[in-house]
Amino acid sequence: MHRISLLPLALAPALLLGSAEAAAFTVGLAFDLGGRNDQGFNQAAFQGAKRAIDETGGEVQVFEPQKLADVGSGIPRLASMGSKIVIGVGFSNNAAITQAAASNPGARFVTVDDLPKGPNTVGLRFREQEGSFLAGYLAGKQSATGQIGFVGGVDLPVIRRFRAGFQAGVKFACPACQVKSVYVSTTSQGFNNPAVAKQLAAKLLAGGTDIIYTAAGASGLGVIEQIKAQPCLKAANLPAGVKFAPDNFAQVPRSAAEQKACAGDSRPTFFIGVDVNQNALGDFDKNPATLNHGLTSMLKRVDNAVYAIVKDVAEGRPWRSGDRSFGLSNGGIALAVDQYNKALIPAPMQANLKKIEDLIVNGTLKVPTQ
Repeated sequence: MHRISLLPLALAPALLLGSAEAAAFTVGLAFDLGGRNDQGFNQAAFQGAKRAIDETGGEVQVFEPQKLADVGSGIPRLASMGSKIVIGVGFSNNAAITQAAASNPGARFVTVDDLPKGPNTVGLRFREQEGSFLAGYLAGKQSATGQIGFVGGVDLPVIRRFRAGFQAGVKFACPACQVKSVYVSTTSQGFNNPAVAKQLAAKLLAGGTDIIYTAAGASGLGVIEQIKAQPCLKAANLPAGVKFAPDNFAQVPRSAAEQKACAGDSRPTFFIGVDVNQNALGDFDKNPATLNHGLTSMLKRVDNAVYAIVKDVAEGRPWRSGDRSFGLSNGGIALAVDQYNKALIPAPMQANLKKIEDLIVNGTLKVPTQ
């Protein structure tokens, strides 16, 4: 049995912690901006911790920052409450994780997406470039304009891996295609600002972009909102030099509302989700049988990584500090194909994606990281 425990918020900004009578095994989970239900990175980490606790028993204590200055501030409190393992989600928590680990040598500390320091620490990091290459290949093959967008939260090494893999995948599929990259912010607020991301998406669409890949946390929801507001590009509105290719999705049924809004010579617009499966967010008419605007999602299986490390600690396995890497070869990275987007990725395309995945896993195809 697991527990998700709460304490009064007065103890710290948005602090959600365990009861005074701590469980035998406790996990402390400190989120980045966006919180537990961000439909992305934080949510995946929570799901992984909860799954492990469901199997081992114990309690999850969580800290949700409400503003940038709060990020990391709950980690010392999580450690002092008796957590056997404290996990900071996102690079912004890394300094606090490293500091808390030095002060609490008897506990284990983890940063998701960065590498903390100390013998009792682990960094859960991902080969984002591998899945991004697959997403880019798909975008390059399915784009009707040859104009493809990338919206990053912040220009950081981890986001550059997303971008580099995606650009390489697009060029592998479509040498003539262009990738336009933009960023939401210069601070970690870029991962929690859907309004700015929506504005960036609108500019990309105005430039003829028909597929946008997001690596921006909760900001990506703004891109999805813009795609919902503009589910197609029209030939009459394309910028100079941009022309439509044949419509790869002409045979996919459309809702009546979309048929009306996109009448005439038009092509659908798509987002590519990130971290968790966001395909369902592209089902704007609540009917999976009609055209979906989520082309796919690049799954960064933070849930699997967090699950594995919590299970290791809960079941007393030997501790191995340092970097733990997750990619296509070990269930850390994948593309999402489900009822919502299977009509957008026909069987021959899925077969090609599997061949490319095999080439990446066996080292034949080297994916850039910068």
